[in-house]
Amino acid sequence: MFKKSLGFMTKTIEEVVISPVKGKVIALSEVPDPVFSTKMMGDGIAVLPAEGEIVSPIDGTVIYVFPTKHAIALKSKNGLEILIHIGLETVSLNGEGFTTYVETGQEVTVGQLLINVDLAFVKERVPSIITPIIITNGELVKSMSISKSSEVVNGKDILLKLELKS
Repeated sequence: MFKKSLGFMTKTIEEVVISPVKGKVIALSEVPDPVFSTKMMGDGIAVLPAEGEIVSPIDGTVIYVFPTKHAIALKSKNGLEILIHIGLETVSLNGEGFTTYVETGQEVTVGQLLINVDLAFVKERVPSIITPIIITNGELVKSMSISKSSEVVNGKDILLKLELKS
């Protein structure tokens, strides 16, 4: 009873995820890979890149840079974990076409360069360069709204707005 009466004092934790890549916004359900389209790894959104610069979508910490440089995991200051997976089946490239600028454990800020991708090189070698941006610890998310924009600019435009459970 007492806890209920203090409900109005509960602080809402909001998190904004800025686009890490410039390009066309694509619903996760339209990603031609069931691991992403069926949300096996978590909910989110995808972008078809127009440029190869991948920047940090949040202020936070790099959790993991995959040895094959095709993906990076980040954690926000509020504990939200985000996976940026560049292209589909890009793990098979063993890092070719990717240059990383950060390392595991490093603090990052919105818009900071994480990875540069040679899109022409990668596009010739994999089925798709669609880049899913996934929330991997969705149990923290109370609600999520997805950008209505059809095109986004990396480091500037909002992709996701989330309300986290407190």
